[in-house]
Amino acid sequence: MNKTYDTIVVGGGIAGLTCAAYLCRKGISTLLVEKQEKLGGLVSTFWHEGFAFDAGARAFVNSGILHPMMKSLGIKMEVTDNPITIGIVDRWVRMHSRESLQDYANLLKEIFPENVADVDRIIEEIKKIIVYLEVLYGIDNPLFTEDMRDMEYLTKTLLPWFIKYQKNMRKIERLNEPVNTYLRRFTNNDALIGMIAQHFFEDTPTFFALSYFGLYLDYFYPLGGTGRLVEELAKKVVEAGGEILVDTSVTRIDPQGHEVVLSNGQKVRYKKLVWAADQSSLYKIVSGTSDSKVEQQRALTEASKGSDSIYTLFLGVDLEKDYINERIGPHAFYTPNTQGLSKLGRWETAARQGNDHLLEWVGSYLEKTTYEISCPSLRDASLAPEGKTGMIVSSLMDYSLVRCFSDAGQYDGFQQFCNQKIIEVLERHLLPDLNKKTLFSFSASPLTIERRTGSKQGAITGWAFTNPKMPSMNQFSKVTQSIKTPIKDVAQCGQWTFSPSGVPISVLTGKLAADAVSKALKRGLL
Repeated sequence: MNKTYDTIVVGGGIAGLTCAAYLCRKGISTLLVEKQEKLGGLVSTFWHEGFAFDAGARAFVNSGILHPMMKSLGIKMEVTDNPITIGIVDRWVRMHSRESLQDYANLLKEIFPENVADVDRIIEEIKKIIVYLEVLYGIDNPLFTEDMRDMEYLTKTLLPWFIKYQKNMRKIERLNEPVNTYLRRFTNNDALIGMIAQHFFEDTPTFFALSYFGLYLDYFYPLGGTGRLVEELAKKVVEAGGEILVDTSVTRIDPQGHEVVLSNGQKVRYKKLVWAADQSSLYKIVSGTSDSKVEQQRALTEASKGSDSIYTLFLGVDLEKDYINERIGPHAFYTPNTQGLSKLGRWETAARQGNDHLLEWVGSYLEKTTYEISCPSLRDASLAPEGKTGMIVSSLMDYSLVRCFSDAGQYDGFQQFCNQKIIEVLERHLLPDLNKKTLFSFSASPLTIERRTGSKQGAITGWAFTNPKMPSMNQFSKVTQSIKTPIKDVAQCGQWTFSPSGVPISVLTGKLAADAVSKALKRGLL
């Protein structure tokens, strides 16, 4: 394959596919290279014994980005609503409207009657953040607007929105404090803070965490599973003349020669390259450069940690969809203990006493953590056999914790323990006789995610917020600068490009990278 492409996109996740689709639509010759056998990265749907499971994202948040992206690319994909429920022990709230926030407040007041005033103050803060959110996503993101020459749109929609956007962006960027620290301004009750914040990553910025109480109403689910979006984007790339290579990795990049070496030994030339994969991998394979900025970024990405990962249990159960819908709902966040993780302590302390003590700590953690529970067939009945339901049950889990068991040769036993413990918790609190009704179960740990996607330390949303210095841009007002790298003629996009990240940010940066490359090719620059 001694060819030259206008652009090579490395990484076939949502960001890389978005970038490639927009490049191809502009007639730019594009090669998309994905090292796994399957496209999608952290967004995919797979089948097992007649049940469909979403391997990564359980649903999508529009955020004023996904729907306009699909519209502009001509993606016609059937979607359905994705109602969210929040449960604590035996109390539930269904998030169906803005008024549901008060129902959530009442739930917290029932559990923490001594903190009624604290709850009221916290809910007022969340309401303010939801207002900022509504401004931020108040219109379809103008980046995906096709015709910016429409004067009525510019004067009556875009300009008024932009003025509000600038004003509220300053308020948003002041909410960069870790959410647990921020909530402590309003209450000293660690359990109350945990109930609100423990299913977010450590040191998650306040705006990103608390805005989810508004974003819960913005979720949608593609009929056929989340992997449908990957399929549709890949189809757009191919239809527009793009080429896709899977099961192929890039082993070396020569910026001076504008050439990449593939894992099959072939060399391919490019005019521009877009890196849409793990950022630390990029700097490991760049050769022939001694630029100090490249070396600084190489050192930073090598030293920095990926975000928290998750442990996921996949279940096929002999339970009717209506039965599970009544008890849990299609997509839930559930905490089985009112004290949560507030008194558990850190796993590293237990690890110093040996893996038996660490396993005991894991058992306590699984009794108290918050679970995300997703049932694909409650949104699309065709995704499970009649009379049966597929369940995806996830919890945050530290990569290094799992690595302790793997390094000790106890990984299989660790997984078996976790799987049974999660089933016990769900059976005790939500689904009696779940163990008897389980047709099959299997799990994926942070090590699974790392192995199957190449994501550093099994991270699911880019860089950890605990890093002393973030290797990516983390100011919303500067998101357009996030796609730049210090490497000549190389741009970047995806979850490692901007923090905090997610599917909407991956799509946004994919489009930004495509636009920048398109303009650079036109002008002979990057």
